[in-house]
Amino acid sequence: MDLIAKNLLALEKLQVDTYNHDFLLTWEKSGDEIRSLLLTAEILSEMHRLKKPFRLFDSGLAISIFRDNSTRTRFSFASAVNALGLGLSELDEVKSQIAHGETVRETATMISFLAEAIGIRDDMFLGEGNRYMREVAAAIDESFAEGVLHQRPAVINLQCDIDHPTQTLADLLHITNHFGSLEALAGKKIAMTWAYSPSYGKPLSVPQGIIGLLTRFGMEVTLAHPEGYDLIPDVLEVAAANSRASGGRFTTAGSMEEAFQNADIVYPKSWAPYKVMQERTQLLQKNDREGLKTLEQECLANNARYKNWECDAAKMGRTTGGRALYMHCLPADISGVSCAQGEVSREVFEQYRLETYREAGYKPFVIAAMIVMTRIRNFKDVLAKLNR
Repeated sequence: MDLIAKNLLALEKLQVDTYNHDFLLTWEKSGDEIRSLLLTAEILSEMHRLKKPFRLFDSGLAISIFRDNSTRTRFSFASAVNALGLGLSELDEVKSQIAHGETVRETATMISFLAEAIGIRDDMFLGEGNRYMREVAAAIDESFAEGVLHQRPAVINLQCDIDHPTQTLADLLHITNHFGSLEALAGKKIAMTWAYSPSYGKPLSVPQGIIGLLTRFGMEVTLAHPEGYDLIPDVLEVAAANSRASGGRFTTAGSMEEAFQNADIVYPKSWAPYKVMQERTQLLQKNDREGLKTLEQECLANNARYKNWECDAAKMGRTTGGRALYMHCLPADISGVSCAQGEVSREVFEQYRLETYREAGYKPFVIAAMIVMTRIRNFKDVLAKLNR
């Protein structure tokens, strides 16, 4: 049985309720829904590899709203919606009437008349990004209920202050294929660790997304960071609860060396402390440039105390067989390449460079799967017909 047929058969056995439901946080989705999304993404990926088209829409727009810089997610969204047959329109808030005071609920409706999906990246303001996505969703709910909109486009989280679902689900698909199956992940150890960066203000959403998702599959998830580099407390509680329910383990460590010990996967990634992001959000909202400069200098000085938090060959030697899978959402701060000293040594990154590209390569198909599952009621039947 080929991969597509095998995944279609597995998909039929799962119970999902995703039509007209947004995708905002992975822990809001059931286990069957997460599994269905992985299977759907892999089906679409295999169809693309075999040069089988999956243009499931004859018309319609996909709207993207990027409130932060992006390469992988921006182009993944664009390529996903193009492959599905949708036109792409990117909302430039500076060039729109938002600059003249247009409200969120008005903008949300105005961009939705023939839209199938709205992808939003808003990770700059702690406590604001996910809230903004829900405000957009509530506005289109009202317009759809009142008949202003003929259909309700899905809101897709392309990264917020809390979670980065398209990234972490691509990560999960990558490690699932690396280890052979989702079931094979039970008992495997992943070290999600802070790493030194010569920059500050990096979002919390990737480490939070990883611990919030991978704890659902019986894995041993270890979170490591220097003192003070905490994540949002609510997400830590989600991870702990997930781990208890799945029979896995969620632990914390005070050093990269401890976290890497006997790890099967390592994910060294810089992020800003939770309290710093709270302060940064307040300064950004006030447009306090001097305050931001002062905060940046303080944070860079604090980061510099932990330059030894670098993923290097010696630390990789502590992992299972010295050959743990290295992962990163990219771009990584590579010592001696993109910066003088950073998250990962040149030697380690070069060894795993193509694997990180493979990891990123799942993202367009994860995004396409999110749109298919939220916008096509009978998506399982539609996918089966495509494979005939």
